[in-house]
Amino acid sequence: MATKIDKKITGYNVVKPEDKVAAVAVPATAKEPPMAEVIQMHESVERPETLVGSTFKVKSPLFEHALYVTINDIVLNAGTAHEQRRPFEIFINSKNMDHFQWIVALTRIMSAVFRKGGDVTFIVEELKAVFDPRGGYFKSGGVYMPSIVAEIGSVVEQHMKNIGMIHDPEMDESTRQLIADKRAAYEAASAKKNSDVNAAPVATAATSASTSDNKPKLNAAGFPPGATLCAKCNTQALVLMDGCQTCLNCGYSKCG
Repeated sequence: MATKIDKKITGYNVVKPEDKVAAVAVPATAKEPPMAEVIQMHESVERPETLVGSTFKVKSPLFEHALYVTINDIVLNAGTAHEQRRPFEIFINSKNMDHFQWIVALTRIMSAVFRKGGDVTFIVEELKAVFDPRGGYFKSGGVYMPSIVAEIGSVVEQHMKNIGMIHDPEMDESTRQLIADKRAAYEAASAKKNSDVNAAPVATAATSASTSDNKPKLNAAGFPPGATLCAKCNTQALVLMDGCQTCLNCGYSKCG
């Protein structure tokens, strides 16, 4: 079919058959779906009037009075699929004023790091790596803390776990079963040893009563009293079994 051109030709392009197919497959009117604006944590994010947070009590034998650590979070993208909580500021309060200066300095620096945005979970390992030259202490539950700063780092870690920023590595079922079997074997061996010690040539009412209570006592962490400190999880759960040091809490073993 002939087409009459009334205007002057100023240029031309050769249209190939595959170009027509592509033009039909993707119409010119097609547009990309609008994307929601996701707000990430950065320094320009202003502090809202109200923040949500948690307060932790830290009781250390190094301090006469307890420390109260408060961590406030900002909620980003509230009500959307991208909603998340991020630490925004931290405060530490105590009746003990001996360490007021470094506590204020630490909280201000940590708050500045939180507001900077990005991955702030590194601050946990930095705090937990601080050691007191006078020596650490065991907190409730038999967990060793090398310093008061390390325990503050442990509190920050727990808070980040609560809001979903840090996730504990899942222990597989076979490892849990192995730990349970080792603990049962250790307690059975301890009970047998206690019964052999309490055994007497002549059975009396006193010896019967003593041999009936052969269950080993547990330490503050809920593990056998002879357990020592585990280098991996800092818990008094390391026992000697078959000539090998084995942790009944995390499964760590010096024999691999």
